[in-house]
Amino acid sequence: MKTILSGAVMAALLLTLMQTAALAGPIERACLRSDRDAANRSICSCIQQVADMTLRNGDQRRAAKFFSDPDRAHETWLSQRASDDAFWERYKNFGATAEAYCAG
Repeated sequence: MKTILSGAVMAALLLTLMQTAALAGPIERACLRSDRDAANRSICSCIQQVADMTLRNGDQRRAAKFFSDPDRAHETWLSQRASDDAFWERYKNFGATAEAYCAG
């Protein structure tokens, strides 16, 4: 009986962890995969919450790529395209808000 109960508990725990990972947004996933020392589930989740409040889904996917390729952020910042400028303004707002909201 103990074996069945412990197996059920383990299965429930595993299912919960899998669902949590599946629910993480693109910013949170990129943050968790990054090699930054401060990256942990709590801070990455907070940053994702701010992203959900300030960035569109497409903007989130685009910004998530900056975690693994910072040169892409620099290229966007230097771009002369109006769409990149508009994105960069939204991204700066996201960054400032995340810093204020998640600094703890």
